[in-house]
Amino acid sequence: MKELVIKVEGMMCSGCENRVQNALKTVEGVEKVVANHVDGTVTVTLNKDIDEKVIKDKIDDIGYSIKE
Repeated sequence: MKELVIKVEGMMCSGCENRVQNALKTVEGVEKVVANHVDGTVTVTLNKDIDEKVIKDKIDDIGYSIKE
């Protein structure tokens, strides 16, 4: 398994965390998602090799920005 920690801008509350988590859980290969609006991070555990861009694009698609 592989774990990604992605910095995300725009998450302001637990509702935002849930939105990000629910969106990423629909991506094939995502095993677990933990979003933290206080830290501005999303930790994604993958059970297969997925291009990180797929995860970042999904976050972008729902209105949040990736902080590089």
